[in-house]
Amino acid sequence: MSYPVSSDENGIKIIPEQMVQEKMYYCLHNQKILLVFKDEHDFLNCYEIEDAEIIENVKNCANADDVEKSIESYIIKHNLKH
Repeated sequence: MSYPVSSDENGIKIIPEQMVQEKMYYCLHNQKILLVFKDEHDFLNCYEIEDAEIIENVKNCANADDVEKSIESYIIKHNLKH
């Protein structure tokens, strides 16, 4: 199975049928990070991140697990968790 979120010169492509519920997917597009997940009701939730620090950290990640760890570290570092 291919990764369900991808980006090319035409934009972002999301294949919800290939997504696992409550799992975060990401892609880089136009110097932004798009985070996508499908909730327990099969609704898609999308978040766009433009913060340069997070983007640079994500560019250096080897896989999706590293992306999640990088974002979580940023949240903790900047005390953004409520």
